[in-house]
Amino acid sequence: MSHDVLNPTPEYLAFWRERHVCTLTTPRPDGTPHVVPVGVTYDPEAGLARVISNKHSKKVRNVLAAAGGGARVAVCQMEGRRWATLEGRAVIRTDEASVAEAVARYAERYGRTPSPNPDRVVLEITLDRAMGRA
Repeated sequence: MSHDVLNPTPEYLAFWRERHVCTLTTPRPDGTPHVVPVGVTYDPEAGLARVISNKHSKKVRNVLAAAGGGARVAVCQMEGRRWATLEGRAVIRTDEASVAEAVARYAERYGRTPSPNPDRVVLEITLDRAMGRA
């Protein structure tokens, strides 16, 4: 079932605000998928999803290695029969304001503030597709 990225149903948005471990799928340089567990925040007003990470992680390296200024990625979560996927183009943000915004949103969704990390970056995903059954 498709959803409007910028105007999701209340149920879909509520599901993305619950505390769930998600997956992030990035393309490796050879084109194969790299799937890892992550925390994700969804900001429909801005049409963005955000994942905080260490700048040395494989997922960050995969995004940086992609041609064209970003990588096509997907984030997904599920619980029982409910599931939701967001897709779009990811770029890496390193500026202090972007990182602080992502950390604040993570703390709100997951109920804890991550410890300080000078190597923290943000995978910022400009969304163009939302699917799921929430």
